[in-house]
Amino acid sequence: MRALKYHIALIPTCDLEGITQNALAGKCPNHVISAMSQHLGATVYQPGSEPVLLIDKIRAMIIGRPEYWALARKLSSLLQEDDVIYCTGEHIGIPIAALCGAKHKRPKIVVYSHNINRPRARLALKLFGIANRVDLFVTTVRSQAEFLRQYLRLPENRVYLFLSQPVDTSFFTPGPAFQHKLRPVIGSGGLEKRDYRTLADATRYLNVDVKICAFSRNAVALKRAFPKVIPSNLSFRFYDWCELVQLYRDSDLVVITLFENNYEAGLTTLFEAMACRRPVVITRSSGIIGDLIDSGIVTGVNPRDPVELKQAIENLLNAPEKAEAQAQQGYELVVNQFNHVNYTQALVTKLISTFGSLTTPRLSRCEDSSFIQHCL
Repeated sequence: MRALKYHIALIPTCDLEGITQNALAGKCPNHVISAMSQHLGATVYQPGSEPVLLIDKIRAMIIGRPEYWALARKLSSLLQEDDVIYCTGEHIGIPIAALCGAKHKRPKIVVYSHNINRPRARLALKLFGIANRVDLFVTTVRSQAEFLRQYLRLPENRVYLFLSQPVDTSFFTPGPAFQHKLRPVIGSGGLEKRDYRTLADATRYLNVDVKICAFSRNAVALKRAFPKVIPSNLSFRFYDWCELVQLYRDSDLVVITLFENNYEAGLTTLFEAMACRRPVVITRSSGIIGDLIDSGIVTGVNPRDPVELKQAIENLLNAPEKAEAQAQQGYELVVNQFNHVNYTQALVTKLISTFGSLTTPRLSRCEDSSFIQHCL
């Protein structure tokens, strides 16, 4: 009998070693997978080195990419019943579950769900019998957890909801603004479900500079996100990590405008801004964002309402004491709960409590099919 061994399937691909070195030098945030792999003694796999076959391309028409299915094929020949593999997203998790989960003595499979409630993913979940091949789904989004339990008819303990975020609070920190700022700065960032047209309309005639960290070669995404004519007080470009931190620090407000979505887009920008102790205005949605709005930690506005957004921005710019109080509340929340240390600890603890540590013998068949319910 082999000793229990952990594995991680990581997407998108990245240079983990390079990131770790740059993080030590203060050039970028830490990658949560680096910490997870160290805690678990896990081997990290990334797609791209395996040859892609025709069958991989055919399967990728349903979900994922051909290189993801190629990696899943490789892992299906490597992983055994005493292996546990954590998949960092459904686009790699479903291919791995489909192929590795079909084995008689299959590995234990854990899949992180980011945005699984959409047509192709729903089809793949049913087509590949994923409910019977994934041992544990993991998510930080309530709506994703509710969808998985209802759509796949899973018991509570097969879906692990933990309310944290992998924001590196040793990198995203408060600090001084640029000394020669001529007027208030509205900062923002991201492209996922972003609605910068509403932000542009709300700030077009305000005496502010709107600076957005948003860059993509995907012209379709930019066409939807941005107005046809960019106002003179709005700029967007690529910011490296250190520039991004300074953008947050320079911002009198961070404004995150979103299209309607069911998976809480914008959380990364939200918690990075809070870690830098900046007040935030964000489009209303359910889940964590709704909780923060209801508690007064951030200011909420309705989707696609530039008039309400303009009023919210002016209210906070004209009430710096209120803005600072909100910023302080958000900062304390991130430092105490929503950070990469708590995120890693909660996830590693869950995996070990469910499947066992590296030195723990394999669980019995009965114990192996039971899971520990733990929702923060």
